Amino acid sequence: MKLKAILLTLASATVSFSKPMARQSTSFVEADGQSFTLDGQPYTVFGSNSYWVGLTGLTTDEMDVTFNDIAKTGGTTVRTWGFNEVTSASSDYYQLWNGSTPTINYGSTGLGNFDHVVAAAKANNIRLIVTLTNNWSDYGGMDVYVNQILGEGQPHDYFYSNPEVIAAFQNYVKVWVERYVEEPTIFGWELANEPRCTGSTSATSGTCTTTTITDWVKTMSGYIKSLDSNHLVGLGDEGWFNLPNSTDFACDGSQGIDFDANLAIDTIDFGTFHLYPYSWGKETPSAMVWGQEWIENHRNSQVAFNKPVLMEEFGVLADQNQITTYENWYSTVIDSGLSGVLIWQAGSNLTSGPTPNDGFTIYPDTPVYYLEEQSSARLRAKN
Repeated sequence: MKLKAILLTLASATVSFSKPMARQSTSFVEADGQSFTLDGQPYTVFGSNSYWVGLTGLTTDEMDVTFNDIAKTGGTTVRTWGFNEVTSASSDYYQLWNGSTPTINYGSTGLGNFDHVVAAAKANNIRLIVTLTNNWSDYGGMDVYVNQILGEGQPHDYFYSNPEVIAAFQNYVKVWVERYVEEPTIFGWELANEPRCTGSTSATSGTCTTTTITDWVKTMSGYIKSLDSNHLVGLGDEGWFNLPNSTDFACDGSQGIDFDANLAIDTIDFGTFHLYPYSWGKETPSAMVWGQEWIENHRNSQVAFNKPVLMEEFGVLADQNQITTYENWYSTVIDSGLSGVLIWQAGSNLTSGPTPNDGFTIYPDTPVYYLEEQSSARLRAKN
């Protein structure tokens, strides 16, 4: 999801988790055909996104509340940001740039803080999908690498092709992967949030194609696999197709993504797609119906390539027929046999106030929150 960073200042606290759920398995989640397994048994991927849990100054108690709220819906898996690129140190961040030189923040506002995120997830029997950079400018992302190394305003898509930029990103990724290589709470690594040839600015080389990004996916996923054989690797894309003769931007390869080509890569373990029909102008015959077809199309790719595929973000606003639409989409996921689903996004009511609300946020004890409980039970029963 493209979003604006919201910074909260919250009081610090010592580690104090509330009553945990059943003890988490010490094994790693694996991909097996179109499914996920844990200790040889089906692992149901159901949950939410919480990009903010490690980036908004939460205390460890507040992190625990966040994951507990998700777990109460039947959630097993949470997708979160493993990035925040800054050029001046403030609040929680993971990498500070001084000119073309980046420095990892290992301290209490950086990776030390993410250790608490992992501990809170583990205490609530939650696995984490960790996304390692952003196509958009929120929390830094790709353009910071490009601007700091190559100069302000250089093409966004040089992130995928320039050797210096790729090397810098690999250095960053290596720190994360090696730090948590033996940590089973990590479900898997994602290369980027919503990669495209274009980003938050209009700066583009004009030469970026689906081949550009697919080659980058091969390079980066292979690099992670060379460091870490324990964890799964996905892309984190919106699921754009590249179909012959299509004139639809979602299917003509113009975004730089070829979903099927990327899913076919040996070092990609699972596919991902997002669903925001109103944001994308997809309202014919209706946003709900278009979304149902989008889910089914990705399910078809799941079958064709015999790999798991996740709808890892989706959202419509409350005044956009939300409940009926979500009922339809959850049912489509479950009935079609799609491998899993994560809603955008989780919310919690903390003692310091509500967590960030971008209009899609689902707080406890609301109709969609109860729908999540029902849908997770249905998906688990089917698995």
